[in-house]
Amino acid sequence: MTTHGVRDSDQRPPPPRFALDGYTWREIVYLLANLPMSLVGFAYVVTVLSTGAGLTVTVIGFPVLAAGLVGARQLGKLERARARALLGVRVEEPTPLPLLRGGGLFQRLWLALKDPVGWRTILYDFIRLPWGILTFTVTFVSLFLLWPVLPFLARGLTNVDRAMVRGLLSPSDDLERRIAELESDRGVVVDTAAADLRRIERDLHDGAQARLVNLAMGLGLAKEKLLEDPDSAAAMVEEAHGEVKLALQELRDLARGIHPAVLTDRGLDAALSAVAARCTVPVKVTVDLDSRPAAAIEGIAYFTVSELLQNVSKHSGAKSASVDVWRAEERLLIQVGDDGRGGARLDGGTGMAGLAERLGAVDGLFVVESPTGGPTTITAELPWRDRADEVRGR
Repeated sequence: MTTHGVRDSDQRPPPPRFALDGYTWREIVYLLANLPMSLVGFAYVVTVLSTGAGLTVTVIGFPVLAAGLVGARQLGKLERARARALLGVRVEEPTPLPLLRGGGLFQRLWLALKDPVGWRTILYDFIRLPWGILTFTVTFVSLFLLWPVLPFLARGLTNVDRAMVRGLLSPSDDLERRIAELESDRGVVVDTAAADLRRIERDLHDGAQARLVNLAMGLGLAKEKLLEDPDSAAAMVEEAHGEVKLALQELRDLARGIHPAVLTDRGLDAALSAVAARCTVPVKVTVDLDSRPAAAIEGIAYFTVSELLQNVSKHSGAKSASVDVWRAEERLLIQVGDDGRGGARLDGGTGMAGLAERLGAVDGLFVVESPTGGPTTITAELPWRDRADEVRGR
């Protein structure tokens, strides 16, 4: 089963054994490197604090302290990379300070001085010196005298290191992590919107626009021949009439691809039934909603089901399919299933990776369960927002 939109938890280390395996050796290297790293960090902290505090009576004291806090962030980045490489601790990088996004000198100075990430890194490096001496001594002595139990000692000591890294070197709080996620999701939304605009422009240029140009030329020729050769002019007008019908159909298809009128007028039940009617596989549609969600959520749900049913038609080899839509508390749930050959994947080139990104950009969830041989069940989850709330917001 493949899941998109759920953050992976930190992997737990394997249980220690009496044998010195590769994981234990990495922990030993980490513990031996604690002493030189803690010496560097402690020296940096003492230098920054003493120099900055001593110069606060002058003009340059606070800028020196602010620069020291910015530099402490780089030490924290190095420690997170070391813990990630040797201990397998996955700690997200804090949001960079927006020092280059405008604002006056004093505003940027104050932003650096009140940086909680920098201050916690200062605290981390300050308290690490005695711990670095202890872990280096215990590990070095155990390599020669207590090596049978060294894996268990190393695990206990590195567990303290893991707690320190997670507690002091992680982003400030859940809000900061959420901001980082939203910045990433905003990039996905912008890229998706740009791709949709390019698609619409291409479809208009290559389809309806070209057909309307031909129509104008044909009507111009028919006008010239109207008096000289009425029969030829009538044939040209008839041909132009057919071109008008085709152009109108292309414009309808394009409008349906942007936002279908039936979705706006009658909601998801009617719109999804229309999509199912165009599918080459018999589809049973069940929509159990007491009210309509916000237009944006409704549109994402519609295009998600539309894309999935296109995949069913093109790739599944199924004999039947089903679409179920319902609300569970503050979430809109969509489940599309078929009895086809299975084997669907997010990286299978069927557009599902794009769907997963779109849902993830709005706090959605996309789960694909498709064993080889079938059946396939795809579950999509979207946040529920009431249409009335959306109207009041506007």
